[in-house]
Amino acid sequence: MNGILLANGAGEAGFFGMGGMIIYLIVIFGFIYMFMMRPQRKERKRMQDLLAQLAVGDAVMTSSGFYGTVIDINDDTVIIEFGNNKNCRIPMQKTAITQVEKASTD
Repeated sequence: MNGILLANGAGEAGFFGMGGMIIYLIVIFGFIYMFMMRPQRKERKRMQDLLAQLAVGDAVMTSSGFYGTVIDINDDTVIIEFGNNKNCRIPMQKTAITQVEKASTD
């Protein structure tokens, strides 16, 4: 009789243990989403908005660290002019742009 009670108690503890583990996994997934996936989505959205508002004459910084001015914009490429001599114009993908400073409208 005592063995039957232990077996029933072990079965109930196993059920609550499984429910607790499911809740634990849900909480872990929630933390992963909040601290890893969500910030990446926000950053990707910010970069898409930044590149969508890109205009000719904007000062930009590329992923390689070069500063230049946008001369022409195509679908997925831009032509950027580097330096003061106006001879160094390089076509680049829009995704290579990391920062944009809007041209002043003075």
